[in-house]
Amino acid sequence: MSMPLAASINPLAPFLDQLADAASAAIMPHFRQGFSVVNKLESGFDPVTIADKNGETAMRALINQHHPDHGILGEEHGAENLEADLVWVLDPIDGTRAFITGLPTWGCLIGLRSEGKPSLGMMAQPYIGERFSGDGQRAWYQGPLGSKDLKTRPCASLKEATLFTTTPALFSKTERPAFDRLEAEAQLTRYGTDCYAYCMVAAGHGDAVIESGLQAYDIVALVPIIEGAGGVVTTWTGGSPAEGGQIVASGDPRLHDILLKELSKAAD
Repeated sequence: MSMPLAASINPLAPFLDQLADAASAAIMPHFRQGFSVVNKLESGFDPVTIADKNGETAMRALINQHHPDHGILGEEHGAENLEADLVWVLDPIDGTRAFITGLPTWGCLIGLRSEGKPSLGMMAQPYIGERFSGDGQRAWYQGPLGSKDLKTRPCASLKEATLFTTTPALFSKTERPAFDRLEAEAQLTRYGTDCYAYCMVAAGHGDAVIESGLQAYDIVALVPIIEGAGGVVTTWTGGSPAEGGQIVASGDPRLHDILLKELSKAAD
C-alpha cells in the first residue's frame, strides 16, 4: 500500500505499513478460528489471546531490527528504552472483545511519540483491509474505497452531533451523569466501536468520541489521525491525551469546546 496524494512529512510514515503488514500476518490466522482466551483480571474481564501477543511480537521485532535506538511501549509485552526521543506505542488488537466474538470492529494501533507528543499513527483493520493514518498535519485512508485524504466534518452544535463511546460502562459514577447529559442532547450515539469510532470522526462520518480509563496505547496512534484530519483530541480538562485517561476527540473544535464545558465538571 502507498500513501495517496501528497506524501507525509514524517519520514517514518512508510514504516507504519511495514508494521501493519507484520501484525496482520501474525493476527489474521487466529481471527474467527479456535483459540483460547485468557482473562488478565482477577475481578472483571480483560481478555487477551495468542493473536494479541503474536501481533505485538512481530511489530517489536521489526522496530528493533530497523530502529534499535527507538523505544517501545506495548500493551502485551511492556516497555523498553522509554527514555528515547522516539517511542512506538503499540496495541496489536484494540477491541479484543470484538475480536473474540468475531466482529470486525477491532484494529491494530501503531503510534509514535516524538519527545512525548503523539506524532504519527495508524489504525489497521486487516480483515476489512482498511488503514487510517495520520501525522498530525494530514490524515489518509487506504482500503476497499481506494486511497484518499481524510477530513473531519463541520459540526458546531451538540444537537446535530453523532457521538461515540465503546460502552457507557467505561464511566464511573461521577463521570456517567456528564456523559448522559451530552447523549440526551446529541442527535445520535453509537456504542461498541473501540478504535473505529476515532477513525469515523477523522473520516467525517461522526463528530466526537468520549471515553475514560484509556491507556497510552489506546489513544496515541489515533491522535495524529484525528488532528491530521482537522480535529482535536484532549483530556476532559483540555490537556494532552498522550498518557490516556479521560479522553474526548472531536472533528470540529467548536463542538470540542461545548463538550469540554460539560466533561470538565466530571474530570479527575
